[in-house]
Amino acid sequence: MQLTTWGACGTVTGSCHLLEHQGFKLLLDCGMYQGEPRSDNYDPFGFDPRAVDAVVLSHAHLDHVGRIPRLYRLGFEGRVYATAPTLKLIRPILEDALKLMKEDIKRARRKGLPVPELLWDEADVHALLGRSKPVPYYSPRKVGPFRITLRNAGHLPGSAFVEVQAGGRTLVFSGDLGNRRKETLPDPDYPRVADLVLSESTYGDRPHRPFQATLVEFAEVLAQTLDGGGKVIVPSFALERAQEILFYIRRFEAEGAIPSVPVYVDSPLTTRISEIYGQIQEAFSPLVQSFYRRGLDPFAPQKLRYTQSVDESKRLNFLEGPAIIIAGSGMLSGGRILHHLRHQLPDARNALVFVGYQPRGGLGHRIIEGADEVRIHGHDVRVRAKVYSLGGFSGHAGRDELLDWLAAERRIVLVHGEDPARVRLARALRARGAKVTRARLGQRFEV
Repeated sequence: MQLTTWGACGTVTGSCHLLEHQGFKLLLDCGMYQGEPRSDNYDPFGFDPRAVDAVVLSHAHLDHVGRIPRLYRLGFEGRVYATAPTLKLIRPILEDALKLMKEDIKRARRKGLPVPELLWDEADVHALLGRSKPVPYYSPRKVGPFRITLRNAGHLPGSAFVEVQAGGRTLVFSGDLGNRRKETLPDPDYPRVADLVLSESTYGDRPHRPFQATLVEFAEVLAQTLDGGGKVIVPSFALERAQEILFYIRRFEAEGAIPSVPVYVDSPLTTRISEIYGQIQEAFSPLVQSFYRRGLDPFAPQKLRYTQSVDESKRLNFLEGPAIIIAGSGMLSGGRILHHLRHQLPDARNALVFVGYQPRGGLGHRIIEGADEVRIHGHDVRVRAKVYSLGGFSGHAGRDELLDWLAAERRIVLVHGEDPARVRLARALRARGAKVTRARLGQRFEV
């Protein structure tokens, strides 16, 4: 087998890797680059999409699936394989991304700026969904000359790491590995010893703080801010993170740790995903499944309200009294969260709580680093609200968990991590005898 890394090299988005054997070309993920506006998504692929025979997906996040419709637009005609929950979640993820692309085009035309092309359209999404095939966990599937097995990665409902066997060799692709301390999802499985492991390294430079300590701090931030009449603003990914935050707000209310206040989810995408959650109950932890069996929604605080229209979203800017507002995007790269930050950051009574990764150089990273003022939608905005970064909520494995997951492996290629994280993880892995490479874009490996 030959592996070529075509994405997520020195960055945490754009996952895309090509595996070849006996003339068959299998793509592992094909995601969008995210964060600040990225031209990378418009760059030609490092391969001919018409020559790709099939795609296997690790999970439904946009940075792992967002360019698959573009493959179809450029001539790909093969099948897409993933777990059933992943395939259910892909549709709203891609439809929302298309909606945002169209809004960007309208905004560019209105302002007389260069108009970007659509990366893909509804027909390309339809082609993807029509050619997709569900693959259960632990059930080997023959795909060309490859034998594919998906195992639970614990990162999202339905997320998987991919085991590929061919020619007497084994490759393991981690996808994104989950945080073992989470309560809403099952823990990641461990991989078999492979000839090569293609591993993420997002938090390769640091472990997460103890999860219970994170929950204590989150409850304290909520209670202090809400008791003081302020609003808590939570930028969140629509898939998994928003629902997890709702899960713990519900728990804190039930325990009397925080007052029951209106909780607004200002994200139509989160609304759609929350509806799908009830259809994929088997993808969650036994604890979450027990709620569903009792007819309870584990992700619904007492005063939960989902907003839909733009007008509903705008009215949140003029709310009186304490409230919690959860909105996307999680990396502050667009979406309704930017409007809320523009209105709520100048108020010292409020709190901005980061519960996910913020790329270096992005708006979120600048705020966390202590910027007194930031620019949002052409406006200079003072940062007077209290700012918290709760890394324990991360959906990714921390450094200690990555080292544990890779404990038996001796040949490792690191992707999906910024270079400071990859360097430190590589150093630790080499210290115990592993051969480690930090992949470059277009680098080729024999498995």
